[in-house]
Amino acid sequence: MGAEMTLPPHDIMRLTLADDRERLFHNDSLWLCLTCETCSARCPKDVDPARVIDALRELAATEGTEHAPRNIRAFHESFLEQIRTTGRLSEVGLIMQYKLRSGALLQDVAVAPAMLRRGKLPLRAQRIAGVDEVKAIMVACKRERGAQ
Repeated sequence: MGAEMTLPPHDIMRLTLADDRERLFHNDSLWLCLTCETCSARCPKDVDPARVIDALRELAATEGTEHAPRNIRAFHESFLEQIRTTGRLSEVGLIMQYKLRSGALLQDVAVAPAMLRRGKLPLRAQRIAGVDEVKAIMVACKRERGAQ
């Protein structure tokens, strides 16, 4: 559980049972969960809170991504865009898109030269051979989510 979470997993489960979407979706705890699954492993009722939290995130995203904090939404969108574009993660592309979307343009800028010098950030994104198939899967998932 992330230290900043104001709602522990058992409270998230109670709010879920009460169908209190307002409190669930507007509390950062839903988005700060580390998905370590400790809560699921320790649950005395043999429930899977980590899986419920994942489902709640998807539900919140379906109902409108404005529920997620800006930096989390920016990372999620940037990550998916990289996968859609190249079929895999491009670190430099992810960083650039995240910085633009989140507005944190200068955060961590001091570490970039050293990472580039050591070859930790390849400037050219490598595309996979099946990038069109990856795009088709993502389109199908988005279409299915819209149909639900």
